[in-house]
Parts: sequence; structure tokens; C-alpha cells
Amino acid sequence: MKSNYVTRIRLILGLLALFALILVGKLYAIQISQNKTYSSLADRQYVRPNSVIFDRGTIFFQSKDGNKLAVASVKNGFSISINPKLLVDPSGTYDTLAKIINSATTSIGTTFVSKNSFIAKANNKNTAFQEIATKVDSSLGAAIAALSIRGVSVYEDDWRYYPGDSLASQVIGLTGEVNTISISTTTTNSTAVSTPTVAGRYGIERSYQDVLARNTNAVYVNFFAQLFADIKNTVFNDRPLEGDIVSTIDPTVQNYVEQEIAKTEGIWKSDEVGAIVIDPNTGAIYSMGHWPNFNPNDTSSVTNPAVFSNPMVEHVYEMGSIVKPLTMAAGIDSGAVTPTTTYDDTGCITVDTAHICNFDGKARHVIPMQQILSQSLNVGASFVATSMGIPTMNKYFLNYGLGSTTGIDLPNEAHGYIGNLFTSRQLEHDEASFGQGIAMSPLATVRALSSLANGGLLVTPHVVSEIDYTLGTTKAVVPPAPVRILKKSSTDAVTNMLVNVVDQVMAKAHATTVVPHYSIASKTGTAQIANPAGGGYYTDRYLHSFFTYFPASKPKFLVFMYQIYPKGAEYASATLTDPVFEITKFLINYYTIPPDR
Repeated sequence: MKSNYVTRIRLILGLLALFALILVGKLYAIQISQNKTYSSLADRQYVRPNSVIFDRGTIFFQSKDGNKLAVASVKNGFSISINPKLLVDPSGTYDTLAKIINSATTSIGTTFVSKNSFIAKANNKNTAFQEIATKVDSSLGAAIAALSIRGVSVYEDDWRYYPGDSLASQVIGLTGEVNTISISTTTTNSTAVSTPTVAGRYGIERSYQDVLARNTNAVYVNFFAQLFADIKNTVFNDRPLEGDIVSTIDPTVQNYVEQEIAKTEGIWKSDEVGAIVIDPNTGAIYSMGHWPNFNPNDTSSVTNPAVFSNPMVEHVYEMGSIVKPLTMAAGIDSGAVTPTTTYDDTGCITVDTAHICNFDGKARHVIPMQQILSQSLNVGASFVATSMGIPTMNKYFLNYGLGSTTGIDLPNEAHGYIGNLFTSRQLEHDEASFGQGIAMSPLATVRALSSLANGGLLVTPHVVSEIDYTLGTTKAVVPPAPVRILKKSSTDAVTNMLVNVVDQVMAKAHATTVVPHYSIASKTGTAQIANPAGGGYYTDRYLHSFFTYFPASKPKFLVFMYQIYPKGAEYASATLTDPVFEITKFLINYYTIPPDR
């Protein structure tokens, strides 16, 4: 009897202790962890109806030294509203506010209604609240509050802020307001409620939405009602863990690459310019830049929403001659050719009644495989493709992942188009051997080329390295293990050939390619651009591409750059050699990469 009594007492004390622990934890969350949120709510509860507190995780870039730089965070400032019932002089009030807001240089991203809209809002006497300005800088909000204008209210507000403005904007992405449906349940019925919330729409903001989102609706829930009505969700919350994102992007590298992109576009007036810097051994991306881009802090000037997308992940292109090293690697790996194999280059050949010619139509006669890459010969690439045979070539091109997605942690990745390979005709395969008739994203191209630099492995590109959870734990984001697709001896042979391209051809034509004491593997590509209107290809428009990896003996980085329809030059060697090798030299110096020669 006494034993049962003691057991019951211990059980009751245990339940009381558990309840006290939950209560203390909740009080701590309210008074300490969510102090700012509740304070903000209290400040605005009599001003702005149905207000929703905004909070969201931070996105960081990481420098070579491990220092984190916030590139997407929450900024605190003010919003301004008017009470039409109290406002005395609408026109004069607007002029006073406009003088402060419009003259400030710190108000980028601030939205302020026009005078006509302001007057219309002021004349709506049926309401006590009309919002007239958002994202107001703290100094501006303080200046307006100090005026104490009757009928004008200034209240704290938070919004998404991007300190780097347009830096890596298509990688970071941006947020937008969406309506979410929640079910409000009482003892008698359930009601569907539509609530505006901010969610990621592009880039990392979208792909890591579950981690970056914050459950701000929790501040509106009565704790005791929630506890007793749904104790399971209170104690054992199964929502995704909230946290911050740490990207692989290095802000210094990203900034330098974007400067080279802007310089290249300024010279050649291209329709589009993009660049990627990747570690070919791990798939970690250190830079991904593109022009045109946008400033997520102020999208009011954007006329085409397509600029929010990331073409290097979401678009596919015919890449041209930078595919030739992949063809050569497949030919060597399959045993169809060796680096010492020769062929008779006639300048033009006929395949399935169609003509395939070198870029200049000239014959080179009997030459070795090296000259296919050194002189970028289409007839030579066709020779390698024909020597392999269709089934073997198809196997390698599929293994390169050219017809699939890479699995990168960014949204809306496009599949490559290699449908032309699924035919029994040799023509389509010969064209694919030099990068025409098949299309892939710049990212998929970079992944395939990385296999040449890392000894034959297909890696998974990624832009996030870790998640820092708000609970205090950190999770490393580990991509899938690489898959071997080529023998190392095959990639070593192709790497030596690409180093010879730089040493024997590029260095003679472009002094800027000379990097003393470093072996560098490179190849250019010039592809015809398909004409969507009349079929076939434009005769005066080209896609230029260029890749390089270094040091060739043990590559640390692969740099890829492309541009669409540059004006005034036909070949990529004229437009992309300088910017790619400027990025190469920068990376060598920035990361203090030791020489290998």
C-alpha cells in the first residue's frame, strides 16, 4: 500500500516537473529568444491590422579563411502609414515626407507611393490605416517620427536584405510573398485561413526554403491552449529544423569573376555572359556569375522576370568545340584511338550525304590526334566518333551526364538534350563529337569537363557546404560519392594534350596565357547558334566558350566561361582568352597555389 502511494507521488511530481520544464522553456523563448519578435508585434499592434512578423534564416558566403559573410539577412527598419481620419493636410504632409525620403541616398529599395496615390489613400475616411512607405531605413524612419505629424505613424518593420546587391543574385535568388492555407480548428468547426507569407522563389532561397523559413505564426498561438489541445506538436515538433545556410561561394572570387564578366560584356556587347569556378575534385562551386543579373533589394526596374532565373543551371546550349576533349577521352578510354594514332585530314568529308568541314575547310593531311585539339578540327573529331562506333560513343556521352541533370542544390535544373544520339545515322554522332546538334547546360558541361581534371570521376556540383541549425548544431552538406566514368590513364593523356594546346598554340597567339611555372590545360569552343525562326543556324551569330583547369598535374580549380552572340569577333579565342586567364592568375595568387613546373 505504502509502495503504491510513493509511486503515485513520484509520478505526480514527475509530471509537475515536466510541466514546469516546458513552461520555463516557453517563457525563455518568449522573453529571450523571441524578445525582438514580440516587441515588434507590441509596437505595431495598434497601428497595422493583421500584421505578420517577418523572420528568416541567413545565407552566408565563406572566404578561403573560413570567415562568413552574410549575403541574405533580415534588416530592421520602419514602415510608414497614415490614418486618414486624423490627417489634416494631405498634400503638405506628402511633400514633407517626400522631401526626406526622396533626398536620401540610403533609401534604395524603399517603396513610397506617388502623390496621387497618397491623396487617394488620405481621402479614404472609412479606414484608420493606409500604408504609404515600406523598407524605410532606420535613420529616415527616426527623422520622420521626430516630426510628430498628426495622422502619420512610424513603426518598426523587418524585411529581406541583400548586402551585396546584385552579387551572385541568380545563385542566392530572392523571396516573394505567397498565400498559404492553414486550418483553424475550434471545438465546433474548422476554418481555412489564407495568410500571406514570404517564401523563397529562386536560387538558394527556394531550394533551402524549409531551412530558412521561420514559424512566425507561433507568436499568435495561446501557449496553454496549444499545450493542452495539441501537446504532441508542442513537445515533439516534427517541423523541418530551422537554420542558416553556408554556401561554397567565396565572396572575393565571386566579386572578381563578376568584374571580368562585366568587362567582357562591355567589350563585346554580348547578349549573355556567364562563368563558373569549380573544384573539379569535390564539385564545390566557388563562383557562379552571369550577366544580365538583378538587384534583389530593388526589382522595380526589372522588365523581364526571366532575369531572375539562372541560365547556367536552367538553360541549355550547343557548346561547340569544348566537347572535343570529351570525345577524345572517350576514344582513348574505349581503345578506339591512342594519343599517337594518325588520320588523313582532308578538310571536308561527306557523312550521310551531308558535308562536315574544318572551320576553314582546309586539309591537314596525315596528322596525329594532338592536332585535333590544337587546331580544333571537326573532321578529326568525326574520325574519333566513327572509330568508336555509335553504341560506344553513346555510352560515354550518357556517362558524362550530358542528357541528365547534375543534381545541384539549385532549383529548376534543365535536362540536357542529346536526342540526336538515339539514331542509327553517323551524321548526328559526328556533329555531336564537336558539340553541335546536342545541347546541355553550362553546369552540366562543367561537370563533364571536371572528369578530365579529376582523373575520370563524375562529381555532383553544389553551392551549399553546411547548415547551421538554430538549435546550435551544424550539419555538413555532403554530396553523393563520385562515380568513375573514365580510366585515369585516359584523362592523363587528354590533360597532356590540353596542356600542349596552351604551350604550343595559345601562348604563341596570346602572351596573356603565359603563367610561368604552371601547367595549364585549356580548350576553346565556337558554336553556331540555332535559328528558331527559320531553322538551321545563323551565319553570323556564335556561342563562345572556354575552359581551363590548373595546375594540370593536380588541378585545384576549373574555370569555365561562355558568352552568346559577341559582336565583332567570330572565334572564342579572340574574346575569352584574356578574361579566363585573368581569372586563372587571380585564383593562383589568391589561394597561393604552388607551381608544378
